[in-house]
Amino acid sequence: MALFYAAVTKEIGIEMATKPPKDLAGHRKQSVKLRTARGRTNSSQRWLQRQLNDPYVQKAKAEGYRSRAAYKLIEINEKYNLIHPGMTIVDLGAAPGGWSQVLSRWGADQTLIALDLLEMDPLEDVTFIQGDFTDEDIYQELLSYAADGIDVVLSDMAPVTTGHKKTDHIRIMDLVEQACYFAIDVLKPGGSFVAKTLQGGGQNDVMILLKKNFQKVSHFKPASSRKESSEMYVIAQGFKE
Repeated sequence: MALFYAAVTKEIGIEMATKPPKDLAGHRKQSVKLRTARGRTNSSQRWLQRQLNDPYVQKAKAEGYRSRAAYKLIEINEKYNLIHPGMTIVDLGAAPGGWSQVLSRWGADQTLIALDLLEMDPLEDVTFIQGDFTDEDIYQELLSYAADGIDVVLSDMAPVTTGHKKTDHIRIMDLVEQACYFAIDVLKPGGSFVAKTLQGGGQNDVMILLKKNFQKVSHFKPASSRKESSEMYVIAQGFKE
């Protein structure tokens, strides 16, 4: 199975970060056993067990990050070098703020705009807009904070899951496509776009659109992305005029 998986990922061009970052390489895994609570479902029991034993969850708590997703952006930027001083960056689907928090800590005179349907606790130097980025009023409000254009559009959005794999896959690919069209509308020439997607079918239209509008398109699965998860990230660089 491992050989088959490696062959498939090579075939579709996914770069795998198989080793954890250096500061986690020596992490000693300490398994935590969770007592069964009355009324708790088996699925919630497994989720809690996984959270307690996840080194990235523990590391995020120790370093004050809002979510383990922070390390996914850190890994992406270490590999692709997308974020630079003075940029204007939009974080779509930002709540609870894991990626925006990383960007805020990096600072360097950036203009950071976070957007989500849900509320998000304030972050230093981050402008938060609550609403749907496909809504015209929200879209115009967002652009009002980016008078000189946008350098990077980030999307770690994921829909509410139904438990039905095909339905969930269609939903997340729809979000990716919407984010892609938004990025094409607002990015400066040379800009970058990052979006969470899922391995599987339904990606052709999005990939065609990205390759038509960007100089380079890559797939990457960070080490901080759980092995059992089918999520990966598409990284589009060099937006064409």
